[in-house]
Amino acid sequence: MYTDMHSINVSSCRDNKKYPLLCGINSPADLRKLPLESLPQVCQELRTFIIEACADNPGHFASSMGAVDIIVALHYVFDTPTDHIVYDVGHQAYAHKILTGRREAFADQRKEGGISGFPTPLESEYDTFIAGHAGNSISAALGMAMADVLTPGHENVKTVALIGDASIGNGLAFEGLNNVANNPNDLLIILNDNEMSIDNNVGALHQYLSTLTTSTGYNDLRHKIYNAFRKKGWIGNDGKGRLLRLNNSLKAFISSQQNIFEGLNIRYFGPFDGHDVIRLVKTLRDIKEMKGPRLLHLNTVKGKGYRRAEENPTTWHAPGKFDPATGTRAASSSSTPTPPRWQDVFGETLVELATDNPDIVGITAAMPSGTSMSKMLAAFPTRTFDVGISEGHAVTFAGGLAAAGKRPFVAIYSSFLQRAYDNIIHDAAIQGLPVTFCIDRAGVVGEDGVTHHGLFDFAYLGVIPGLAVASPADEETLRNLMYTASRLQGPMAIRYPRGNSLNTEWHTPFHDLIPGQGREIHRASDSRVAILTIGPALEDARKAVETLASEGISADIYDMIWLKPLDETLLADIASRYEAVVTVEDGALINGFGQAVSTWMQNRALSGQPSPKVVTLGVPDRWLAHASVESLKHQCGYDAEGIAKSVRSLSN
Repeated sequence: MYTDMHSINVSSCRDNKKYPLLCGINSPADLRKLPLESLPQVCQELRTFIIEACADNPGHFASSMGAVDIIVALHYVFDTPTDHIVYDVGHQAYAHKILTGRREAFADQRKEGGISGFPTPLESEYDTFIAGHAGNSISAALGMAMADVLTPGHENVKTVALIGDASIGNGLAFEGLNNVANNPNDLLIILNDNEMSIDNNVGALHQYLSTLTTSTGYNDLRHKIYNAFRKKGWIGNDGKGRLLRLNNSLKAFISSQQNIFEGLNIRYFGPFDGHDVIRLVKTLRDIKEMKGPRLLHLNTVKGKGYRRAEENPTTWHAPGKFDPATGTRAASSSSTPTPPRWQDVFGETLVELATDNPDIVGITAAMPSGTSMSKMLAAFPTRTFDVGISEGHAVTFAGGLAAAGKRPFVAIYSSFLQRAYDNIIHDAAIQGLPVTFCIDRAGVVGEDGVTHHGLFDFAYLGVIPGLAVASPADEETLRNLMYTASRLQGPMAIRYPRGNSLNTEWHTPFHDLIPGQGREIHRASDSRVAILTIGPALEDARKAVETLASEGISADIYDMIWLKPLDETLLADIASRYEAVVTVEDGALINGFGQAVSTWMQNRALSGQPSPKVVTLGVPDRWLAHASVESLKHQCGYDAEGIAKSVRSLSN
């Protein structure tokens, strides 16, 4: 699935004069050979390297620029890969990849056959845990720390969780924090506090972190007193927790401020400047051997080292190609009008619906710009809610709104909505609440790769009783599905892909769609094969039929629109007229649309009625790495070429 790291050449360097130190670092061991005073230059060279690389090969830019100094300090102080560094979201980790033997490979990161844009153990021994989604670092790192405690000879291995980009507000992060002090471990949590996720940070915890202060002198004094008491035998491990609680209470009384981390029996240090690499190294050395869980709070600037990214970190989170000298971002060279992005059709349509219906509210989980919920936020700020990186809460919050008479539209990426599965079932579907799930980035998403493909929503939503599930093939259908959802008495899910849609003229009037009713797209009198599509796969089916027609092969097309309920009337008509059916979907084949159609046809055959042969096209039962959307669809055989190939085989 990933490039064989043993085959990557790390001996060359593109510009020894520009990167005199970086060109000599092929592993963290090389970094640790440098004198401490050289580290600021290493950080500068890393930032220049990242700027040049991302200008030509786009990626997650601003977050990685902001974390450079922290990563350099960590690899300088800790004995990686023996010691573990666990990242929370890989947006921060470009400097880590460059320092750990992937400098030359970095030019092809996120490209087909190249390294991933996120840490993954399948790629490098320095990548201790996969980091594509937010909030998992503390739990995973705690598991590693406890494993070392339980493994003879590993007692001195260090584990560090680096959590940033507002991941600390995720529910799983809180669960991890709550459990950290329950068992003996020496976990170090580093909070990379850049006051940002992708869009501006939200929530009470953000406000708390923005004002939290503590005295380094106090922390040093407390540690010295504790060690002195322990050496004299006045306090042992059993009394440590009581002493910490007493100290925390006194500190809260003196400062008139309660420290949430110390309230959980986690030693707190900071906040410190996360860009002062020399002080970071000294601080890490001071606390490295301390016993018990600790949290180091570092203030950083997202986009640090590139002024335009510092000034506009949301835009520069993943800016695409740009000119490093001017900051000019690459624009489309086409002079013809460009169809809107699917997410913009959603955003503008939601505003239209909300204008006419005051009960409609919008919810997103830290992605207002990424989902275009920002359009609703601009038009109706009091009716739009960004709940932060908290997808489960977003869904249950929507359930509460719906239970009290509102019409929530919840916009979340497909791969992120997986985190809220229990909430969908328990807090929306069981109660039949009119919550609409607008599932962005459904299907293969391209260069973000395995952690971000939205392949499983059909499979995990299609089994939920009472939940209508649909996917539009075009902008008009998306608008009408949203209009239908706004009037439906029950929950509904609408999935649509990343990227641009199809048509420049798309502001069509609204009308209701009947749940479970598909449509005939193309029909010829002599066709023996029917192509059944759901969602934007229709466009590939059209292209396939055009190609087949030039070869004298006829095939018909039906846009089924609904996974659930299936259009059984249309399926019965298709079953009675065709010898074979090809289903096409941009998602997992197991428990997907094609399997639903195949099962329906099999049941029909068991009842003695004529039933055509069914061939299902979609994503097979394997993990997909990063590549362009076109390449991934071709690999899986459900692009226009793959559809045509299947029809040919059935027409012979």
